[in-house]
Amino acid sequence: MANTYTAIATVTVGSGGAATIDFTSIPNIYTDLCLKVSGRSNNSSDYYSTLTMTFNGTNTYTNRILFGTGSGTGSGTDTSIKPFVQASSATANTFGQNEFYIPNYAGSNAKSVSMDMVTENNATNALALLGAGLSSGTSAISSITLSVGSDLFVQYSTATLYGIKNS
Repeated sequence: MANTYTAIATVTVGSGGAATIDFTSIPNIYTDLCLKVSGRSNNSSDYYSTLTMTFNGTNTYTNRILFGTGSGTGSGTDTSIKPFVQASSATANTFGQNEFYIPNYAGSNAKSVSMDMVTENNATNALALLGAGLSSGTSAISSITLSVGSDLFVQYSTATLYGIKNS
């Protein structure tokens, strides 16, 4: 059985930046969701910013991540889905890449999320991360909000939400 991806919505940040990237009124006609983010923040004091994802306005999750930085490796846990996005102190004009896969997003069970991300940096402070998260919410996901704390997404940061159907 082949999976088909359908772009539900794309958000591209305009001049001046944005505090959040929002997807609302997500239809429940798909099997799974896939969110792809090409992002950069205005954080000038670090090579990346923490990217926070909320479903339906709630951020109650647990997750486990594995990461490598070019100079070391590590792992961690958190109570929210928090991968990273490229920051402005990293190599100029580059954007980090994130992909989130959310199976059975319209079901009545807790929602799992797999994460795959990388920052692009011409230095040893580049970051690659794999992770898995679990939302305790059992409602169908109808909205997703991305934020980078007190930082802003810079112009040309882009996120596309795909609906996936088994055909």
